[in-house]
Amino acid sequence: MRIALFSDIHANLPALEAFFEDLETRRVDAVYCLGDLVGYNIWPNEVIDEVRRRGIPSIAGNYDWGIGRASDDCGCAYKTDEEKAMGNVSIAYTNEVVGEDQRAYLRTLPAHIRLEYQLSDEKMDVLLVHGSPRRVNEYLFEDREEKSMIRIMEQAGATVMCFGHTHIPYHRILPVQTDGATRYLHAINIGSVGKPKDGDPRGGYVILTINPDSTTRKKDSIGVDFIRFGYDVEKAARAVEDSPLPDAYADMLRNG
Repeated sequence: MRIALFSDIHANLPALEAFFEDLETRRVDAVYCLGDLVGYNIWPNEVIDEVRRRGIPSIAGNYDWGIGRASDDCGCAYKTDEEKAMGNVSIAYTNEVVGEDQRAYLRTLPAHIRLEYQLSDEKMDVLLVHGSPRRVNEYLFEDREEKSMIRIMEQAGATVMCFGHTHIPYHRILPVQTDGATRYLHAINIGSVGKPKDGDPRGGYVILTINPDSTTRKKDSIGVDFIRFGYDVEKAARAVEDSPLPDAYADMLRNG
C-alpha cells in the first residue's frame, strides 16, 4: 500500500496543480490531505474545489478551522508584532474572498483520520493529524524531546503518526521498550505543498509505504519517501504582490 500524504497548500493553486502533475508520475493507492488548504495566497476557493473535485479525504488544519467559522483567529503562533499584523491581513482577506459553500466544507472537515492495518500477527495504526492529536495548532518540531513524542503517540494509540503544520519535513524512528522487547514508532512530518519553510522553495509531500510484512519490531519495515517538485513560484509570488496580502509572503515563497 503506497499512500500519498500532502498538507499546507495555503491557497497556492500553482503549487497544488504541480503536486497533482507530479503525483500522476507515481504509483500510489490512496491520497490524503492533512489540512490547511487556505490562507496566505489568493486561491482558497480554487484549492478547496480541486481537492473536493478529486474526492480526496482531508482533515482540518488550524487555518481551515478558523476560516470555516469566519473567525479572525487562525490559531497561528506568530512570534512578533509584525508577523501578527501580517497574519491579521491574511485571515481578513481569506474570510473576505472565500465562498460560503467552501466555508461550509471547511467547517465539516474531521480533526483526524485513522487507518488501521492488521498485518501478520499485529495491528498497525496510522494516525493522520494536522498539528498533533492533542491540538490542531500544536507544533511538533523535530527537536521535540523523544519521551514527549512517544507519550503523545502512545496516548493517541498511533504506531505511525503523520502530520504537517510546521512546514518542515522529517522522519523520526522512536524505539520503545515493551516487556523486554523493542518496538518502533514513526513520527513523520510531511512538509508543505504551498508554503515550505526549510529553505527549499519547491513543494513537498510524502509517500508512505505499508508492506504486507510491516511490523513495529523492525525499524525499517515501512517506507517513507520525501518528494520535492518544482512549480511556478513566481506566479504564486506575483499573485501575492498584486493582492492586498503583505509582500513579505511573496518573499517567503521565493526563499522557501
